[in-house]
Amino acid sequence: MLPLSIPSPSRGVVHLGPLPIRGYALCIIAGIVIAVWISERRWKARGGEPGRIQDIALWAVPFGVVGGRLYHVLTDHRLYFGEGRHPIEALYVWRGGLGIWGAIALGAVGGIIGARRMGIKVAPLLDVALPTCLLAQAAGRWGNWFNQELYGKPTDLPWGLRIEPANFPQGPDQFPAGTTFHPTFLYESLWCVLGFFAILWVERRLKNGPHALGHGRAAALYVMVYCFGRFWIEQLRIDTIELNDVLGLRWADWMSIILFVLAAAYFVWSLRARPGVEQSVYRGDREPAAL
Repeated sequence: MLPLSIPSPSRGVVHLGPLPIRGYALCIIAGIVIAVWISERRWKARGGEPGRIQDIALWAVPFGVVGGRLYHVLTDHRLYFGEGRHPIEALYVWRGGLGIWGAIALGAVGGIIGARRMGIKVAPLLDVALPTCLLAQAAGRWGNWFNQELYGKPTDLPWGLRIEPANFPQGPDQFPAGTTFHPTFLYESLWCVLGFFAILWVERRLKNGPHALGHGRAAALYVMVYCFGRFWIEQLRIDTIELNDVLGLRWADWMSIILFVLAAAYFVWSLRARPGVEQSVYRGDREPAAL
């Protein structure tokens, strides 16, 4: 075993009396708090009222949790349905986690509902909020570290991750003792942080020009950045899932390709059709409505 390898936590949950404190849940909550806090600052910089992002989060977060869990269960349903399985465990969010695209999709639906109730334009809201989701995802990926899941192929690199044999995809005898693995949770976390700051750099460099990241372009750039990183990280994953081979690629790879192409197409079209940024984040002359 390499002395510089990354250890995994001995357990992912601590009990305070009858109350379980799960590392996975703490990472998700930390990510949400960071994203909302930074989105609030970005929102005020765009001319929005303070507190509106928090109001919208009350819609977006529950929708996102439901969407993320649905996506996970649908794409990995063998874990919950079939002989010897327990369908009730599909409701155990702390086991198996959340699928990011389901969380983003339904979270956006919830955010749009909240935005429309408050007279807020959808495009500037997404431009403000979606890039900060990269930081939420960066924090959330550490939950996979606590759960000893979603790791990559065996590696001899100094930062290889140590995993308990009981958490190997096909049982404790799948790999020899002392095997270490690519810490794909760490790769994705670092990629998301770098991607967030890259989007900030582009925003500031193009600020106030015809190519400024308005009209949903920052949101599209978020999709492109995340999909590009997710595609190569998926090549390292070894966990087995039901939709693991679709025409030679994992389902997550296909999602990354499709969404990247769609986001890039919108980005290019938007530059020509809607230059610059919105003059106001609110619809028409309406006063922002309370929830």
